[in-house]
Amino acid sequence: MSEVALLLETTHFAAEKHKTQRRKDVEKTPYINHPIGVARILSHEAGISDITVLQAALLHDTVEDTDTTFQEIEEKFGLEVRKIVEEVTDDKSLPRLVRKRLQIQHAPHCSHKAKLVKLADKLYNLRDLNRSTPNGWSAQRVQEYFQWAFLVVKGLRGTNPAMEQSLEQLFIQKGVTA
Repeated sequence: MSEVALLLETTHFAAEKHKTQRRKDVEKTPYINHPIGVARILSHEAGISDITVLQAALLHDTVEDTDTTFQEIEEKFGLEVRKIVEEVTDDKSLPRLVRKRLQIQHAPHCSHKAKLVKLADKLYNLRDLNRSTPNGWSAQRVQEYFQWAFLVVKGLRGTNPAMEQSLEQLFIQKGVTA
């Protein structure tokens, strides 16, 4: 299968898995826009053409937010894609604050490919927060998300200058510093 066909197959799989989900923004944007946007950041802004990284970006929330299993990802897309997705997947059985703390702790120890996906994910989410505050989020909660994302990104430094520069600009705009 060509890389284009493989990317389309991966996009289709992710779209099927996320088809009933919506983002928490005011417009209730279809959730699939998020993983496609993460893959697009990697491809267009970070210059990433590694097919496994782009596939993992498209699949990064499937295990966390749908009925998808790691085994299913491995069977359909291979072990390398599975491993990247595993590295960026939170354990939803843990409380939210524990998951957030673990992301900060694990970020520096991720593989380079997982770090790329994490950076693009954070960049997409922060831009999305600037574009449209989720229903029920106060300005303080948005600021706390930026502060937390700053700590995660700090552990990913040295991965991709283009994404890191874009993230740094967002942090400066929000007044988030060390």
